Amino acid sequence: MKLEMTLPERPGFLHALPAFNLFLLLMLFFRLGPALVSQSGVMLDMPPSKFQMERFRDTLVVTLSPGQGGPSIHLQRHPVTLEELAQRLDSLRAEGVAAKSVILLQTDAATPVGEERTVAELIVGKGFRLAMVGKAPPKLRTAASPDPSQPDS
Repeated sequence: MKLEMTLPERPGFLHALPAFNLFLLLMLFFRLGPALVSQSGVMLDMPPSKFQMERFRDTLVVTLSPGQGGPSIHLQRHPVTLEELAQRLDSLRAEGVAAKSVILLQTDAATPVGEERTVAELIVGKGFRLAMVGKAPPKLRTAASPDPSQPDS
């Protein structure tokens, strides 16, 4: 004996639910994707720069921040001394890293300029190209834009 359902079939919203879930997952993926990209280097308070730089592929990041008794230097995320940085750059050159490889130099705003120059000269002296990284400057007010804190007269 075959059983038959006597209730009418109501497809309604349940058939559209998997498509709706897929749409929400795709939106979530594209919305959060850039936030999940790993960034190399160490957190810094970089000085502002009005210049935009081109995107480089396969770069190394050297980070300078003020430290006790000298600068705190990081190659990618690994802390190194100035001598270790020189040795690692020599070993990278010996491994066959391209002659025109770019090293991004991130410097904290509180780091003395002399220490930054020493590291920059070391990098250029080892045969690498150097790009110094800064953050975007705050929006500058023009003469045409009024100051919102000043009352109208």
